[in-house]
Amino acid sequence: MALPFFYISSYSAEQQEIVLDEDNSRHVIQVLRMKTGDPLQLTDGKGALLTASILDSHKKKCAVGVLSVQTLPPKSQTVSVALSPLKNASRFEWFLEKATEIGVSEIIPLLCERTERQHTRQDRLQHILVSAMLQSQQTWLPVLRAPASFSQWVPTAHYTHHLIAHCLEEPRPTEDLAAWRRRQMAAAPSPTIASAATSLILIGPEGDFSPAEVTLALKQGFVPVTLGDNRLRTETAGVVAATLLCIG
Repeated sequence: MALPFFYISSYSAEQQEIVLDEDNSRHVIQVLRMKTGDPLQLTDGKGALLTASILDSHKKKCAVGVLSVQTLPPKSQTVSVALSPLKNASRFEWFLEKATEIGVSEIIPLLCERTERQHTRQDRLQHILVSAMLQSQQTWLPVLRAPASFSQWVPTAHYTHHLIAHCLEEPRPTEDLAAWRRRQMAAAPSPTIASAATSLILIGPEGDFSPAEVTLALKQGFVPVTLGDNRLRTETAGVVAATLLCIG
């Protein structure tokens, strides 16, 4: 995708002309100085990749005509990360950016007993996801869920694999996530089946999950894993876990 690449919030197959919103119009016309007839690409974050050309170079309501449409399939393997928001909001935002670039499919801000920041600006976080998707040249936008209470949400979570990374000494996790991932791939009847699994991993706040939270997760069938020997910050742990599950 060498052409300038933009996000549109919705798209239907019958559309032949699209009017960009004011922010995108301004960027196309005033920042990039594009003209009528210039090509660009658009995505709705749901797999559609549109190639279009400018019909009307209006700086607030730039109109483009659709030339072609590709529908790219979603990732065969979906990875969800439920991670506690952080007191320093910029660190949580950094995680969102990197998780999107890596290819995480779903992100859940998880409100734990030791979570220090209970409120998040969903509109700002969504903007960060969009920017990271465009920067990494993807057409699927991660789903950002509303903040969820650990005690209420964990019992309702339904995925193929359920994992929790914690640092408690008792019960101490005995399996490294990288080793767990290799074991799952080796045990699958075929690479296709292995890659079709949905995986959820829980990452706690600074100070870790409480013993009660770990106990609840284990009762719900979550597998306790480690992320190596080093003690990691929450956002770093989220990126390491995402990398191992999406790529490793």
